[in-house]
Amino acid sequence: MSPQQPQLRVPEVAENTDGWGPPDENATLPSQLQNVPYAPFIKSTHLGRASDWTRNPPSRYGQNRGGDGVFDYFFDEQDEESFRLVDGKPPARPKFGPRWRFQQKPQLPQRKDEEDARRKEAEKERLRRDKFYNQNRNLQRRETATFKSSVDIQPDWTMLEQIPFSTFAKLNYFVGEAEDLALCGALEYYDKTYDRVTPKSERRLERFKNRNFFKVTTTDDPVIRRLASEDMATVFATDSILSTLMCSPRSVYSWDIVVQRVGNKLFFDKRDGSQLDLLTVSETAQESLPEGKDDINSAQNLSMEATVINQNFSQQILIKDGNKFSFQDPNPFASEGEEVASVAYRYRRWKLDENISLVARCEVQSLMEVKGQRTLMTLNALNEFDSKFTGVDWRQKLETQKGAVLATELKNNNNKVAKWTAQALLASAEVMKIGYVSRLHPRDPYNHVILGVQGYKPKEFAGQINLNLNNMWGIVKSVIDICMKLEEGKYVLVKDPIKPQVRLYEVPADSFENDYLEEPIPEEEQMQPVPVEEPIVQPVTEDKEAEVDADVLR
Repeated sequence: MSPQQPQLRVPEVAENTDGWGPPDENATLPSQLQNVPYAPFIKSTHLGRASDWTRNPPSRYGQNRGGDGVFDYFFDEQDEESFRLVDGKPPARPKFGPRWRFQQKPQLPQRKDEEDARRKEAEKERLRRDKFYNQNRNLQRRETATFKSSVDIQPDWTMLEQIPFSTFAKLNYFVGEAEDLALCGALEYYDKTYDRVTPKSERRLERFKNRNFFKVTTTDDPVIRRLASEDMATVFATDSILSTLMCSPRSVYSWDIVVQRVGNKLFFDKRDGSQLDLLTVSETAQESLPEGKDDINSAQNLSMEATVINQNFSQQILIKDGNKFSFQDPNPFASEGEEVASVAYRYRRWKLDENISLVARCEVQSLMEVKGQRTLMTLNALNEFDSKFTGVDWRQKLETQKGAVLATELKNNNNKVAKWTAQALLASAEVMKIGYVSRLHPRDPYNHVILGVQGYKPKEFAGQINLNLNNMWGIVKSVIDICMKLEEGKYVLVKDPIKPQVRLYEVPADSFENDYLEEPIPEEEQMQPVPVEEPIVQPVTEDKEAEVDADVLR
């Protein structure tokens, strides 16, 4: 018997000649497909019912299911809620975790080079932990350090305003270019050979005790008195006072400014022996300085040392051939025949608004000729007292990594460098020179060497240290607006020694005129000691040189 041959049967295909889709006659469909509603087989597609505009729409829940031939999809809410997408990807493994504590498996003995590499890696990890610990410890020590007020707050003073620094950050005010009202003094030319000084070719810092440096307050300036009598402005100040206000949000130590309201005029003054005459050292550093008065690295002794260094540096890097450039008027503070430091005073006026104009005395220390034009300059010096404190040795890093040295100084002396930049902008100096001066020995505060000099353009440098000129003028304008509303009298603006804020006090009219700290104050109630001004701003004779050197560290 022969096997049965397979046969191919072609299914009958219904053709609808009157339209699209299957024909309406149920007879043409197989019996097993008749009256079967349409439903999608893949639930994730969420297909609806087929479109047929020739029929009435069925209800949502398929009540018309059956012989009318309408494609319908039965919606099951319970089935719909049970639908979830399944992600087959394995969960991400954490990069860090405590697994190493419990999954340390014993390893086979390694080769010698691998053991050395593991030992070095463990040493690096230990150093990293120690550095992190020291940073946190220094930060906590800085937060717990107690700073004293620059002036003793008396019981009869009345506090009028309390301004937090957070409000200063939002201020913005545009002030146009200034005009020069008077130019006084004489300048010596800058010695360009100091631009080539390196730590390998260092130069000893000389002392200029025969040259007089003047730190005259606003109301004692004869030029400002003359300008005030001529009604040239309504507000008068100096560049050091304005820079203190402009950079106040960066300050940490306490400072104070005396405000005098006379008629419709306003004078910003400083007290005799004020901290504004001194330069701060490591004010914004994380680790606080020693508090002992006898320590050569205490804040007060370093401040006086830095001020003397800055004055000597500004006179040493000049060409001393007797060639000076003299301005219209002589030095208003020098007597006839007196040897004075190379300095020029620019009395400049800014128009703040229609009713308020500001006159300030600005200082420049030198000039140089560039392409036949005279360029005004400001000269300042940073000082290194101990490389272990900053962690950067200038003698090793200054020649190859000058940017890292400057970044460290900006971190530790942010307020001081910002004030130098603000003073250069106020004086419209084209160049500001910053010198790097270090002790000859870390324990010798008398002898110093110049390791290098770097020049910057004030406007570009201000952008590098995030110093906004409009914000600085906004701070000055807001303080002036507050003080212009006061009645005639004397006031003092004090930076809080702990909190980032300033307070405005009303004080008696005879305050600060005589020796302010006449009576002894208990040690626990003493504020920051008033520095000795004479070794810095007054001439010194030869027979008193030893006394001055002792006072610098006292």
